[in-house]
Amino acid sequence: MSNTAMDMVIGAGGAKNAEQAIKHIKAAEQLALSGDKAGSVAEYRRALQADATNVDAMFQLAYLLDQMGEEDEAISLYETVCERPPAAINALINLGIMYEDQGDYVRAERCLRQVLETNPNHPRARLYMKDIQAAREMVIEEEDTRDVMKRRALYDTPVTDFELSVRARTCLKKMNIRTLGDLLRITEAELLAYKNFGESSLVEIRKMLAAKGLRLGQGLEDAHRAARRQIMEQLKGSGREAVLAKPVSDLQLSVRARKALQLLSIHTLGDLASHTEAELMGVKNFGATSLVEVKERLAENGLALRALDA
Repeated sequence: MSNTAMDMVIGAGGAKNAEQAIKHIKAAEQLALSGDKAGSVAEYRRALQADATNVDAMFQLAYLLDQMGEEDEAISLYETVCERPPAAINALINLGIMYEDQGDYVRAERCLRQVLETNPNHPRARLYMKDIQAAREMVIEEEDTRDVMKRRALYDTPVTDFELSVRARTCLKKMNIRTLGDLLRITEAELLAYKNFGESSLVEIRKMLAAKGLRLGQGLEDAHRAARRQIMEQLKGSGREAVLAKPVSDLQLSVRARKALQLLSIHTLGDLASHTEAELMGVKNFGATSLVEVKERLAENGLALRALDA
């Protein structure tokens, strides 16, 4: 128990007193319910001073510290929890997410793989693994590009810096498209679906992007990843997380709707909910009837298509 985080919470001579630890844990839970995170953290620390082997106190303390921005200590505590066999699934997943946030995709993937080896269909682990692998691939691609920083700066460039017509600039502003990066996350179908945005505006935007070796929609994967994670966080703790991993084949959609989803590589309800109406409508032969059908099936599962500004 030489772990740095444990040294911090145990202090000198942390004797094992299980009963005292349980009292502090109950006090911490009550403080957390009342919104007193700092007080709750203090009680969990006292619980670990009384019993340094209490995994529940370690986990809850790590969870609170993560929320309060104390990432290093939270990670260290989660690592200690995961060293205790059998490793707690929630600790492995939370630790994996924190590793990903720090850009440590190798250790993040290792945590989630440990969960999936014993529970291959775990919904949260499967979704986060998909996001981590996508992020890792994206990083590899960026590392192969000589001017990564230059590209990032380009994506942060305001669209007002480019030579566009007043109508095009006005429409982009109303759609909350402020930067080049925002524009790359939008499809042609989404632009044309917006009121007063016509073919001429689309043509000038295409030309402007083509001159920079870019195209509309190429940043969509980022938007889909962010949407999936946002939905997962909204469902977290509700017991309904598994619905996101449900195959779209279970929706019993019409042949036309199924083909459209296949073209977009949509395999689960989580994938489907991360897409917008315009993205679906942009698929050939996917019409209003198919859209209504998809929206109804999603609603039956407590989900909806991603809003354009999400």
